[in-house]
Amino acid sequence: MTQPGPEFPPPEPNPNNPGAVPPPPPYGGTPYAGMPMPGAPINPGAPYGVDPQTGIPYSDKSKITAGLLQILLGGVGAGRWYTGSYGVAVAQLLTCGGLGVWSLIDGIMMLTGNGKDPQGRPLHP
Repeated sequence: MTQPGPEFPPPEPNPNNPGAVPPPPPYGGTPYAGMPMPGAPINPGAPYGVDPQTGIPYSDKSKITAGLLQILLGGVGAGRWYTGSYGVAVAQLLTCGGLGVWSLIDGIMMLTGNGKDPQGRPLHP
């Protein structure tokens, strides 16, 4: 068995089985985009992570919840009330969701990842 080099820290001992060596990190120890390494500190400014393409922190609102609310209850602008876009929600309420067409398209847009909260942050997956 070779000794760990400077790029690899020594494995932490297992108190239940002192001779066991922990398995290597998956995928060579490199996380994929948006996934923190195990044991890495969580960014308090981005508790839901960051968008890997833009680096903008995700919103605290879910795109699944917003999209389903908008599709099912779009006549009253439920998805927009949920995300905090009150101006659009009032407009959808007054027009019955654009007679259903606007609310349906808006709900699909939210589900496909184009929804944002009033601060411009993308809705989290």
